[in-house]
Amino acid sequence: LDGQSVAHQRTWLMQNFQPYRVESLQSTPNPANGLLTAYYEPVLEASKVSKPGFSVPLYSPPANLKSRSPWYTREEIGKLPAAQNALKGKELAFLADPIDAMILHIQGSGRLWVTQADGSRKQIRLAFAGTNDQPYQSIGRWLLDRGLVRDASWSGIKAWISATQASNPRLVQEMLWSNPRYIFFKPETRTAKDADLGPRGAQGVPLTAGRSVAVDKDSIPYATPLWLTSAGANGNLQRLVFAQDTGSAIVGAVRADYFAGTGAQAGEFAGRMKQGLRLWVLWPK
Repeated sequence: LDGQSVAHQRTWLMQNFQPYRVESLQSTPNPANGLLTAYYEPVLEASKVSKPGFSVPLYSPPANLKSRSPWYTREEIGKLPAAQNALKGKELAFLADPIDAMILHIQGSGRLWVTQADGSRKQIRLAFAGTNDQPYQSIGRWLLDRGLVRDASWSGIKAWISATQASNPRLVQEMLWSNPRYIFFKPETRTAKDADLGPRGAQGVPLTAGRSVAVDKDSIPYATPLWLTSAGANGNLQRLVFAQDTGSAIVGAVRADYFAGTGAQAGEFAGRMKQGLRLWVLWPK
């Protein structure tokens, strides 16, 4: 259908696919209503070695990750010698800001501009490689519940940290430790052909901004075409998308995480997206 008009593409879909509304199996007043959030691929400055201004490590999985489940919490990783010893030599890069590391953990992949030991710069891509199997807790929710912020977007959280770090660093650390889940990464090698494509989702193919969504894989199979509608303060969406990824927080049939793209603008959109959702599976006739 490449090169065909939108009208032709729409006609082809209508002729070849039957829409089925997705509904929750749980007993709810509105089983067809769900939740849409969004995620993105961060682009961050980093250093290959720890140095002043770049001291927050990103790790590859430790050797004993699978021998202990769940593995150490985020707080324990920061405190316990046993956890720190297991991660020695596993440093992939160092970031300047712990909240940027948290963002990368939550998004699951990203691009780093890494300053090498000789001062040169190189972009590398990090992909999800494992988790400590601890439950995910929203740091935005933690701040809202304590009345510390009204804006729990990433920009709002960063503004709170900037205003609080000097006067109450313990509170900032407590906020970071409130999410016990920790993510490990691996460098992702790309060919020249797909170097600029999006991160690979759980389906194993690069994600497309505005067309890829993460779903509950136990409810919707990967590669399924979906018609998505969502209306709210963050935008009105009516579009064809494809189930190409998943995530630990994406649970339920009428639940999707919309891939917004790469970089800061996509991150601003993703950080504010949380609104109602309706889905239709497009099944071949």
